[in-house]
Amino acid sequence: MREALALAHLAVEESGDVPVGAVLVNPAGEVVAVGKNERELSGDPTAHAEIVAMRAAAALNENWHLNDLTLVVTLEPCAMCAGAIQAARIPRVVFGAWDERVGAAGSRYDLLRDSRLGQQVEVISGVLEDDCALVLRQFFEERRISGSR
Repeated sequence: MREALALAHLAVEESGDVPVGAVLVNPAGEVVAVGKNERELSGDPTAHAEIVAMRAAAALNENWHLNDLTLVVTLEPCAMCAGAIQAARIPRVVFGAWDERVGAAGSRYDLLRDSRLGQQVEVISGVLEDDCALVLRQFFEERRISGSR
């Protein structure tokens, strides 16, 4: 999670993106791919940290089946990312901060554990929750103060 947090900070520093970072790790705990929010950087509304990391892992493996990897992300995945996680067959998601507004891993929705959508994903929440929530809270407070969009 600490590596994902470092990526979250990079997202803000490099392009002013919302600070979310993600890493995919193999069963040995080795980082296989990383991602950070890149919507502002790329102009791509789907460039969430999770999607960026999954694209990198699929390209590296030359296979979209990511069924032996664990996704670690600083913020609870949204519905789009939850659908992509299901599609990639990722068996486990670990996240830090809850997203009460649009989270899809147990707060607003629980798409990852909905058996109607395929294999249920193991969800481990609240890892370094305070640290993950703090970086987001500071980002949005600074935007409110500066009047940024």
